[in-house]
Amino acid sequence: MEQQTGTETDIPQIKARLYECQVEHRDLDKVIDYLEAAATPDELLIRRLKKRKLMLKDRILHLEHTITPDMPA
Repeated sequence: MEQQTGTETDIPQIKARLYECQVEHRDLDKVIDYLEAAATPDELLIRRLKKRKLMLKDRILHLEHTITPDMPA
């Protein structure tokens, strides 16, 4: 996994990656809904897609945290 520092020069790249992850997460949600509605859903594929979706959600949270400045205590 790549390491992000959150410096000013990294922020546009981080935001671009965040957007890509959000789009993929949203797309996976639609695909999972479609597969679950099938007459004979592929449970293994659905599980794998849900796992990927969860991984993306974690990545999204990490990227959001990276670009959000820390609040003073």
